[in-house]
Amino acid sequence: MGMKTINDLEIYREAMRLAESLWNVVSEWTQFDKNAVGSQIVRAADSIAANIAEGYGRFHYKENKKHCYYARGSLIETLCFLEKSAKRDLIPKDQARAIYHDFETLLKRLNAYIKSIGNQPSKDAENDQTI
Repeated sequence: MGMKTINDLEIYREAMRLAESLWNVVSEWTQFDKNAVGSQIVRAADSIAANIAEGYGRFHYKENKKHCYYARGSLIETLCFLEKSAKRDLIPKDQARAIYHDFETLLKRLNAYIKSIGNQPSKDAENDQTI
């Protein structure tokens, strides 16, 4: 069994998918709307997967958890901008509710992933054992 890559991590793939979906929505907005809210919501959504990836690439489980906490913060920020977008009629309310629901589901899954990281030993702990 080879070493897993970040693309083997389901939570990462889902974060990527949702960010791309949101990008497609925002790309249709006017330039003013993109500048005012669009760039912020896209950056926040992109940051979710980016932080999951960075944490995954870190040596120690504590660093992984820390970056997952950053991802969670970016996810909450995305929800904030999504709500602003709906209130400003940039996204139809029904579409905004569906997107919001998808990100809330991702939040629950991210919390479960953070919990699963637990107190795991470092990735190279097996190699560090002495005989």
